[in-house]
Amino acid sequence: MSPLLLALCIFGVMLALMVVRVPIAAAMFAAGAFGYLYQVGLPPFLNNLNGLAFARFASYDLSVIPLFILMGNFATQGGISKALFQFASVLMARFKGGLAMAAVGASAAFGAICGSSIATAATITSVALPEMKRHGYSGRLATGTLAAGGTLGILIPPSVPLVIYAILTEQNIAKLFAAATIPGIIAMLGYMIAIAIYVRIRPGHAPDHTVDLPKMSLQALMGVLPIAIVFLVVFGGIYGGLFTPTEGAGVGVACTFVAALLKRELTLEKVKQCFLSTASASAMIFMIFIGADMMNTALALTQVPGQLASLIQGWNVSPYLVVAGILIFYVVLGAVMDELSMILLTIPIFFPVIMGLDFGMSQEHTAIWFGIMVLMTVGFGLLAPPVGLNVYVVNGMAKDVPIAESYKGVMPFLASDVVRTTLLLLFPPISLWLVQFVG
Repeated sequence: MSPLLLALCIFGVMLALMVVRVPIAAAMFAAGAFGYLYQVGLPPFLNNLNGLAFARFASYDLSVIPLFILMGNFATQGGISKALFQFASVLMARFKGGLAMAAVGASAAFGAICGSSIATAATITSVALPEMKRHGYSGRLATGTLAAGGTLGILIPPSVPLVIYAILTEQNIAKLFAAATIPGIIAMLGYMIAIAIYVRIRPGHAPDHTVDLPKMSLQALMGVLPIAIVFLVVFGGIYGGLFTPTEGAGVGVACTFVAALLKRELTLEKVKQCFLSTASASAMIFMIFIGADMMNTALALTQVPGQLASLIQGWNVSPYLVVAGILIFYVVLGAVMDELSMILLTIPIFFPVIMGLDFGMSQEHTAIWFGIMVLMTVGFGLLAPPVGLNVYVVNGMAKDVPIAESYKGVMPFLASDVVRTTLLLLFPPISLWLVQFVG
């Protein structure tokens, strides 16, 4: 069997297992094991398996993942989302579609202390959806807005997918967080603009005048003060050189825990649930790591990734066209895989290709910019049909809204995603501007 055919067979085994609902981690591991055994036999496979887990999990940097997940769980269970949405509602009350814009703003703020798209979508939906329904927003606009807003959980630092990218490519986490900040803000503003345009083109989906919204008060300001302090302490400490991103995650957990206690909604049972959810999510991510490592090892033995890199480098095409092609591939792959699996599986293949191309930037800046482009694109996959995991999560909480209506609701936001991704692709300095200030 030729190396290319074997590589295709490995991918085929993985997809076949996923079709019959085998968990993605197990599907990647089984496909990788098949490819490895076919090429080197049983004894080398067992020898590799013996040290696989330790080689991956001995990394100190990996501890940042469960810490940021725990930070997000404390924020979720501590009632912080309610304060964020209330404050955002006050700020956006004057605009038509203000509550939808408030949901986007609250999602962005919650994402700054969460790092998870699904958690952000579910948490903000539980708070915002009843209010949007009460004020006469259509199910299409409400669910579409909340699904799109949830993606800001990974676009706004801290971002678990971005941490994984940093570990895989050996890049500075702090610099990647800095690079993601402006694109994340652009994403938030783009979604708000999409809402403003949509409610004017299709006026029946939002009320003409929003009434009985809470007014600006000391209580509303005090509600977001703990969140602001957590954000400033964590990121101020990281970029001020007081601690590393991993240490910052630990500090963030402690600060978020205190902030949740001050809200007086964090019970002993909720604390227990926070740790259980963190353990479950971390175990899932780490199992995907193992599965992806096995599959990537098998693919590396075929030498197809290296051949692909050499082939693309030999093409007389613009490097930006190559990146655009990779991003389109991510959009297609997002129809069958979640964002973490995509990153873990594809970055070891695509990253050497990108680093071998000349973008007129340093190697470090190229790596950081490509990471941001990947992050923006996997966020697209969370909304796009036929899967759109965020759409399913939000629609499951809005039981009276057909799934087709939710998919129609995300279309304006997907258009915004296309514009933003194109802008960041053509103008890398947008992503890299803040990086220059990080030592």
